[in-house]
Amino acid sequence: MTCYTTLALYLLSVLASLAHVDAAVIPLRRVQLQSHRPAMVVERLPLAARDGAAPVIVTVTTTTTAVVTVPATPTATEASSSTSSSSSSSSSSSTTESSSSTTSSTTNPASTSTSTPTTLSSTSSSSSSTTTTQDPPKQTDPPADGSKKLVVAHHMVGNTFPYKKQDWLDDIVLAHESGIDGFSLNTGKDAWEPARIADAYQAALESKLDFKLFISLDMTSIPCASADDGAFIRKLVLDHASHPNQLKYTSTGAAGGEGDRAFVSTFAGENCKFGNGGASAPDAWRGAFTQHPDVKGKVYFVPSFFIDPATFKTFAGVMDGDFNWNSGWPIKVTTGFAKDLLTNVLNKFKEAAQRTSTNKPAPAAGGGIGGILNKPISQILTAATPEDGSKDFQVELGKFIGSTESDTEHLDALKGLGQAALQKRDGEGEGEGKPVYMAAVSPWFFTHYGADSFNKNFIFLADQHLYTKRWESIVDSRDKLDIVQILTWNDYGESHYVGPIKGDQPNSEAWTDGMSHTGWLQMTKYYATAFKTGKFPEIEKDQIYMWSRPHPVNAQAPDPVPQPTNFELSEDSVWVVVMATAPGTLKLSTGNGQDKSMDIPKGVSKQSIPISAGGTMKGTIERDGKTVLELAPTKEEFMFQGSPKTYNFNAFVASAVAK
Repeated sequence: MTCYTTLALYLLSVLASLAHVDAAVIPLRRVQLQSHRPAMVVERLPLAARDGAAPVIVTVTTTTTAVVTVPATPTATEASSSTSSSSSSSSSSSTTESSSSTTSSTTNPASTSTSTPTTLSSTSSSSSSTTTTQDPPKQTDPPADGSKKLVVAHHMVGNTFPYKKQDWLDDIVLAHESGIDGFSLNTGKDAWEPARIADAYQAALESKLDFKLFISLDMTSIPCASADDGAFIRKLVLDHASHPNQLKYTSTGAAGGEGDRAFVSTFAGENCKFGNGGASAPDAWRGAFTQHPDVKGKVYFVPSFFIDPATFKTFAGVMDGDFNWNSGWPIKVTTGFAKDLLTNVLNKFKEAAQRTSTNKPAPAAGGGIGGILNKPISQILTAATPEDGSKDFQVELGKFIGSTESDTEHLDALKGLGQAALQKRDGEGEGEGKPVYMAAVSPWFFTHYGADSFNKNFIFLADQHLYTKRWESIVDSRDKLDIVQILTWNDYGESHYVGPIKGDQPNSEAWTDGMSHTGWLQMTKYYATAFKTGKFPEIEKDQIYMWSRPHPVNAQAPDPVPQPTNFELSEDSVWVVVMATAPGTLKLSTGNGQDKSMDIPKGVSKQSIPISAGGTMKGTIERDGKTVLELAPTKEEFMFQGSPKTYNFNAFVASAVAK
């Protein structure tokens, strides 16, 4: 699979250089390649090979033809239109693993946005010069049908080669303490992986916790060209289908039978044929899996197929629901998309200036407002101001962060499955079944493999509090969602891990060593509880969370692998989330004269402060003249490097919780 991915990404890079095609921009068009390169054998590094390149979805058929989905570049008009649609659900303003939301209100030099402790906005407002308080959304009660909400985390079995049962037990206990109800076990074709899966199920049983597991078939690793491949995945699933810790739905329906059905998901697989070359992919899945005599009536299948949602209806009798992997990030926001959006925003700013008698500046020579069009996107975002239109641009870009546009599209498309044909599940009474919808949430995305490796080198926009903003939109939309999947527990190659760094790494040590993300895991319980219960928990201890990349956006490094695609979207800022038990004063500092002090309310506040070369991070909460909590990583733990040895757009996350 890796050779096809490499070839596909090479084609994409060529197209990008010729036609300014930016990865992950939609709408999509399809191109076919013919590959003559031999397959690559990767030992003990299976996950990097199937971590995949989100902007390019490569599917291998029984021949050597690879089908590549290549993004088309939007026009400025399309960018503006997309902005409007993505923000339509916002009252205050405000997306794979492989084949695969948030700005802060900022004051110059830092940003601020706050919310109440018991209700949070599902969308984000963006501002660079004022402090904005989010309007709390309407509090929602648990759904009347009694269906259970779940939060699970995507666990890459391919990164667990050295795991023992105790490692699984440690992960399960930590995840459960963090508000997570189970693991989605991403598994591929490697012969040693079933043994690790068996250890995971046994550890869950011995934990005596209400912690569920289910298989996620990674079809970018598992072949699906023959009948034997179908038998392989059936065995993977059936080996644990009756286990006490298997996630199940007790269901009935047109798919046949009645009883406990093992929940099963995938990563990709939308073009599998399982040896039936003349069949459609839906027919192939029916014959080899969901309707096969060994499996029929025993599984509840919620795959992540990377297809146009409008075609979900062709998978009736296959899909019992949908896992929307790409909803975890604002993937349409690329550098090219942002530039088109900037042009559109500045043109509107110019028109407004000409229509009014305000003191807005006249357009500069060359068509830009104050020359802003000639500035790097990262500089515009970091120093956004109302005077030149850059603040308007930051606001518009921020509307994509935490957007539920993708969720709405998928939910609407699920209606095409035909509810009468769906298996009913727990909590559903008489009548038709309802498809399961599993949304994604993720804190980050950066991968940095060169052309001589897995040829994946890009970021998705994750600045401006992506994790918290996406959670807020999920909580606000909870009545429409069944399961939230955190991407991921341990995908180090793509930098979106929330668990501790352990096990095997897919040659990602250069950007993960010393870059802890467990602070994001600590804040997860607050949002997971709100999603599952409809009520935000009381904040019982003061908490500070801070994160930043380790070097400036435009730093130069003697790295044979260049800066990642879309790096220009990043900002030189430290991002801060505070959970306060009572009103107080928050003081932030990154050194080099960058200091900020502000009053914060009881509840959750989102802040940011600029950082420059040599900077560090420090945050304190003061109340009644006393310091009640301080977070100050040492320079050995974190320092903003002006001259890095390699490009690293991963995040270092620090946290402190009052005793």
